[in-house]
Order: sequence, then structure tokens, then C-alpha cells
Amino acid sequence: MNISVVLHGDDGSVVDRLESHRGVLTVARSCTEIVEVIALCETGLADAVILAGAAEEAETQDIDAMIERGVPVVVLCDDASQGRRLAAAGAYVAGTGTTAVELGILLTRARTELGHREHGTDPDSAGDQATAEPGKKARVVVFWGPVGSPGRSLVALNYAVECALANAEVVLLDADTYGASQAVQLGLLDEAAGIAQLCRTVDTGRFDAATLERICAPVVIAGARMRVATGLPRASRWPELRPTALRRAVLALQESCDVIVIDVAAPLELDEDLTFDTAAPQRNGVTAAMLRIADEVFALGAADSIGVPRLIRALEEMHEVLGELPVKVLFNKVSVANAGASPRHALAETWERFGPELPVSCYLPNDPAAVEAALLAGSALAEIAPHCGLRVAIAALAGHQVRAKQTLLRRLAPSR
Repeated sequence: MNISVVLHGDDGSVVDRLESHRGVLTVARSCTEIVEVIALCETGLADAVILAGAAEEAETQDIDAMIERGVPVVVLCDDASQGRRLAAAGAYVAGTGTTAVELGILLTRARTELGHREHGTDPDSAGDQATAEPGKKARVVVFWGPVGSPGRSLVALNYAVECALANAEVVLLDADTYGASQAVQLGLLDEAAGIAQLCRTVDTGRFDAATLERICAPVVIAGARMRVATGLPRASRWPELRPTALRRAVLALQESCDVIVIDVAAPLELDEDLTFDTAAPQRNGVTAAMLRIADEVFALGAADSIGVPRLIRALEEMHEVLGELPVKVLFNKVSVANAGASPRHALAETWERFGPELPVSCYLPNDPAAVEAALLAGSALAEIAPHCGLRVAIAALAGHQVRAKQTLLRRLAPSR
């Protein structure tokens, strides 16, 4: 077996070391610019990359770009702190005096491990999971659904509040790259975009949960406290959200909280690169990355003649793009006006006939008055309309019960 290696930042010593040994490693090229290294990874001329320059100049996003193209990265570094930063970014770290034989063994193992990751559910995150899993604590819950405003953001916010009211430490992330709305729902004026700050902080190599948690704004609703990373105030800023950086932020935050609720955009297609000569940034990559690492995915659809077929098609697309995921189906805005005299029965019957083999986990009643009051107040249902049927249903979804003064849920029960 022969491994074609591209070097960056080498003064000639590593080339001499590898060429004199004549082992499994063959130097294909020595580059002075990192963009050239990434281009060689893109064209397939590089089987592995060795970064031999100053370790502090190695950027996390550059390492991501190489690994995402199936090329393992070894950084030659003697600084322990820089080594930890680069290892957390997914690179393999070796001392500057590592022999050619040892480099050959390391890169052979790295290519094997990367090959295993390519067949997993999340090819570019195994390195992160290896460092983050032992301290994993929080449950990651993602709210997703098809286009058409089925109510993802509203339900995500109120679900997070209900978890906080149950004494859980909650972090809410607005990762919608098309229309972030959590800041508006909570009445927060935040042009800084906490979600983008998380990604920038991760790129600097600071992975500790305390630093990342401080970026998330503290919010108190109905006496419960949680933290919120607000979304992008302008959709044009979507390149600031790199999937790998946000994934690392979530994995780090898991060490300091109980529940992470993530609101994501609807689109899933990952084919933007078809219009470019080289791989392009993926606007929908954030949604795909968050769905892949989720412990629980709630697929939300509007309970009407347009929302139901949209949800069915969206779930089919999700399966094609991402494979099997832990999905639970929710119908929102359930009412007699939208679905007939017995809405739950009609929806269940329609889903059984046309939908995929996924059970409907919850039917959320339509309560526009309560929703509008909460939006106007910049708060959640638990504070503005604590006894409305929608709040009761979302609380049950989050795992605890509240007593309703209305009989709306009973009216939505299927007829016998």
C-alpha cells in the first residue's frame, strides 16, 4: 500500500525524512498555501495531509475542509495546548521529531479510521464524538418540518420552556439559516447572533462548555431559567454557521446542561456544489448536521390538506438524504376547521393510508388567540396562557402534565 502525502509548512526536513525511508508514504507535493492543500484534497491527489508549520497557524475550518473530503490530517506539534486544540478539531497530533516509520503507522491507522467514519451516520463528526461522548450529559432534541410555517419555532420554544419548568438545565439554539425567529418570539434585540458566536468561539479552539454557555443569553419565563443562542438576524449571514463548528459546540454544551433544543430550517438538499467547480458551502448543512446528532427529532407538520402531504414528502426526502433517524411525527394546528368533525381520527386515518411507517406522537391543538398573545408579549404559553390546550399538549410532549381549564383536547379526541 502506498499513501500519497501532501505537506504544508515544511522546511524540507519532513520531506527528507520520508523520502530517505522509502516506506508507505510518498510525498506528492509540498505546499506553502493552505488553499492549495485543500484543492489537492478536493481533486483526490492527496491521501493524507501533514501540517508541519507553526501549530498556532493551523485553523479549525481548514482541518474540517480536509477531513470532509475524506483526507486525514496529521499535525506535527510539540505544544500541548495547541495539540489539544487540534486534536479536538479532528486532526491527529504527533511530535515534530516523529520518525517516518511512526508517521506511516499513524497515517495508515488514520485512513482506516476515516474509512469507518465514511460508512457511519455522520462522516465528519466521529473525531468529535470520540472526545465528547465520555462526558455526554444533555439530550439533544431537534424540531424540524417542511416548508410552509408548520410552527417549528413556536413549539421548539415552548418545549424548551416546559423542560426548564421541570427543573432541567436547558439551552435553546436557533439554527434556522433561512428565517431565525427565536429572538423575535422572546422579544430579544440581538444583532450579534449567539449561534454565530458559538461557531466563532469553537473555531478559536475554546471548546469548554462554560465559555460556550456564557454566549447563550439567559432568559427567565414563568419563573424558569434557560439559555438561548439567538439566530442570524439576516439570512444572508448563513455562511457564518459552519456545520462542523456548530456540531462541536453542541457536543461541548452537552457536558453542562440536561436538554439542548434546536430549531432548524426546513430544506435538506445538499446539492449546491453542483453549480460550482469545487465543493461549495452548504447552506442546509447545518440542518443535516443537527438532525444527525439528535437524540430525538420531532417532525412537525400542519394538520391541513396542504401540510400533511408536505410532511409526507419531506420525510421521504429526509430518509433519502440522511437515512434512518429517531423521528417522531407531530401534527400542529389541529382543529375542526382544518381537518373535519373528528380531526384526530381523520388525520390518523390519512397518515395510516399515505404516510410513512412512523407513528403520530402528538396532536397539538390550534389555539391562535393564545399564540398571538404570547408573541405580542414576547413570552411563552406557560406564562401568558398557562391553561390553554396547546400549552397542555406541549407540556405532555416534554414529559410532564399540567391541568387545563379548557376542554379543547377532549373535543379533539377521536370519535368512537
